[in-house]
This record gives sequence, C-alpha cells and structure tokens, in this order.
Amino acid sequence: MKVEIISPSETLYSGEATAVTVPSQMGPFTLLEHHAAIVAILEAGKVSLTEANDEQKEFAIKGGFVENHNNLLTICVEL
Repeated sequence: MKVEIISPSETLYSGEATAVTVPSQMGPFTLLEHHAAIVAILEAGKVSLTEANDEQKEFAIKGGFVENHNNLLTICVEL
C-alpha cells in the first residue's frame, strides 16, 4: 500500500509498505494492504511500518490522525 507520513513542516515518509502500526486512542492497531476504509485519531507513541523488503521504520509522534482509503494510507502527525 502507498503510505505517506506528514507533519505540518515536512514529509517524514512516502513509499510502499506492507504493514503499518499506529497508536490510536483506543489502542494500537495494524493496517495491512486492502484494509477497510478508516479514519482514526492518534495519540502519542510510535508509528511503525514494514516495507516490502522487510525493512522496519519507526517514527515517534505526539498525536495526529490516520486515514486509509483505496490502499492509500495518509498519516498526519504532530512531532
């Protein structure tokens, strides 16, 4: 799936990933390819993603929101 992680000042990540875990207000959850459409508020924690080559990346955030629709995952974060 196409993933974009953006803050008000910069793009932190733009690329393909097979799994993304986010810290939501109701607890962390993982989004996989072809996940149902969703919008959720994020709390402080770490966004973790797995790229197609199995490389792991993590981003510490203070909050934000996530939107997934048609295999495009957009994560707007506050650092």
